[in-house]
This record gives sequence, structure tokens and C-alpha cells, in this order.
Amino acid sequence: MLKFSANLSLLFTELPLLERFAAARCAGFAAVEIQFPYELPAADIAAALEQAQLELVLFNVPAGDLLQGGEGLAAVPERRGDFRRAVAQALEYAELLRPKVINVLPGRCPDAARMEEYQQTFKDNLRHAADVFAALSITTLFEAINIFDMPCFLIHSGAAMLNVLAEIDHPHLALQYDVYHMARMGENPAAFIGEHAGKIGHIQFADVPGRGQPGTGSLDFAALFAAIAASGYRGWLGAEYRPQGDTEQSLAWFNSIRLI
Repeated sequence: MLKFSANLSLLFTELPLLERFAAARCAGFAAVEIQFPYELPAADIAAALEQAQLELVLFNVPAGDLLQGGEGLAAVPERRGDFRRAVAQALEYAELLRPKVINVLPGRCPDAARMEEYQQTFKDNLRHAADVFAALSITTLFEAINIFDMPCFLIHSGAAMLNVLAEIDHPHLALQYDVYHMARMGENPAAFIGEHAGKIGHIQFADVPGRGQPGTGSLDFAALFAAIAASGYRGWLGAEYRPQGDTEQSLAWFNSIRLI
């Protein structure tokens, strides 16, 4: 049976972040994820989770200026110290919140001449993060993002993710597979998940091309969800889309699945 988590960074944004937990529970979700929880004290998030009886599945290591168009932290050779401090901050939150997985965003490399250097820095940093979070039995993830939304993104294909995973070969490292980003890159998410489900620690999804809820774009989510169910994947599926309309109106896909 598929398990769905609500990404509170994109869903229920009609409400302040602390109020989104109860809203997600009322909508029928048993778990949530947050891209970057650091605007709130970890203790406040823990209290909100307990009150709403929710599980926290995932959050990201701080990514510096990535969402503002910058390079981020994880691959920049000159920012290795900043990345280690970001991992330390994520660890402080993880010690209290105990997510299943923590995601590292690779970041951008705008200078093609430095690509190899950035790639090596990312791999070194990813190995460090996996070592740190393994102490809490938390799996570290990394993901590919499409280069239309984030030009120059370091990892932007399923094949590239598999190569990094194989090279690092860490027992507490897995893929975060984002259906939206890989479909935007022209890949077949159902086929990839079907072949590599055992290497995937978390799945996120949105429709293509507008990143709205299922049914607003070109993806066949009935077929996709059936393929995921048949793949042997047993993790969570994060609803990480931008609702067209308010969040409650965007949940028709979820309500129909819950009624089956």
C-alpha cells in the first residue's frame, strides 16, 4: 500500500508553518516533510508533530543561497566548512525530530571548467553527511533537479544519481527520486523506479510541466502509482507540488486513493 506524506513547504501555505501540521492531519496525511525547517525551533516542530500525531519523514540539509539562484553549499570547494556547519545544524534538528531520511541538495556548477572539482567536492561532502547521520540510523539522500528550473544544477539525471551512488557505496546513502524533475528532463519515472526501487530512499512528485497537483499536467498518475506499488518500493511518496487553487481543493487525487 502506498504511503503519502505532505510537503509542508509547498502544501497548506495558506497557513503559518506551525498550523500546517494539524491541517495535514485533518486532510488525512499520516506523515509530513519540510524542505528547510530551520525557521522554527526544533522543539516547536516536535510539539506540533506530537499534537497532530504525525511522523516527520524528511527534511533537507541547509543549502545556503541555492534557492536564491546561487551555487548552494554541497559542491562548492571554497564552502566545505559552510557545508559541514550546515550538516551540524541538520544533525541538531535530527537528534530531536528523528526523520527517516535527510536530503542533500547537490547545488549548481556555473563554470564548466570546474565541473570535475565540484563533482569531487560534492561526493566528499555527501560521504561526510552519510557518516554523520548514520550515527542516528538516518539514511542520507541526494537528488537530481531539472536544469530548466535550476540551470547548471550539478546532478540532473537518473543515470548521474546512480553513478554517484555506486561510487560512494555507502550503506546509509540512497536516492531521492523526484518524479517532476526527472519527467521534466524527459525521463520515464515509472521505468526508473521499477528498475531501481531498492536504491531509492524517498520519492517526491508533482505534475508536469507546471508542478501542480496530479491531474493538472501530462503525467498519468494512475499508471505511475500502480508502477510504484508493483516495484517493491516501501518508502513514502512526498506530495511536493504547488497547488492550483488552495491546498484542500488540490487533494482530489489523494482523496480518491484513500477511498480505494
